Amino acid sequence: MEFCFTTIASGSSGNCIYIGSEKNNLLIDAGISGKKVEQGLATIGVDPSNLNGIFITHEHHDHIKGVGVLARRYRLPIYATPLTWQAIEQMDTIVGDIPQECKQVVQKDKEILINDIVVQPYGIPHDAAEPVAYSFYKNKKKISVATDLGHTNDYIEKNLAESNLILLEANHDIDMLEVGAYPYFLKQRILGSSGHLCNEVAGQILSRLYHPKLEVAILGHLSRENNFPALAYQTVYNELVADDIGLLSSFQLKVAEREGVTDIYQI
Repeated sequence: MEFCFTTIASGSSGNCIYIGSEKNNLLIDAGISGKKVEQGLATIGVDPSNLNGIFITHEHHDHIKGVGVLARRYRLPIYATPLTWQAIEQMDTIVGDIPQECKQVVQKDKEILINDIVVQPYGIPHDAAEPVAYSFYKNKKKISVATDLGHTNDYIEKNLAESNLILLEANHDIDMLEVGAYPYFLKQRILGSSGHLCNEVAGQILSRLYHPKLEVAILGHLSRENNFPALAYQTVYNELVADDIGLLSSFQLKVAEREGVTDIYQI
């Protein structure tokens, strides 16, 4: 076992992901309150004072809400791209002051070594300043997390390829979104090329990314109003079956919990 992985929250209302190893306790985003992050970590037996850092995907509130309090309380390194930092610094009403010594910069397509884990950020299309997805490498194992993206391309899928565990956005069901109560401009934003992935497209992407050593695929960042877990699961499953992949005995398809810790995966 190289990695321990779970989601503490995953949805349009808040996101926080945990990745652990022998020498690391890392978070991807902290878009819930600091207290909820601490409670989630306690559930899996991790002391927040032992965190080695938080990697930020982008500056939207459902990804950074708890970052400020955690940085101040535990003096944690917070990693984000340059333009994401600029955007966060203009949102002090959400995150408050982040100590300067906690601010760490990552660059797209440049690896960073955190103890025994190599972290690779890469750009994704979303309506944010400089959004990224992340892949994490340790020995021959790889975990990838990609949410909040309107589409993929060869560059993104090359970065996601050969993952042993992948968390991929399945934000909405198109029919639910189109007939729902969201205003027209918001529907267009979500459906746009810099918006969010629907269930069908998530399934098609997973079909292309499938390989025999993929152990777990987790669907994340589901919309509360325009999706639900059983629908996301079944739609993605149908796409996999249509491509003659199905769910092989070594491959788990899961849906992340909106609130609270999902299953803990050891990769």
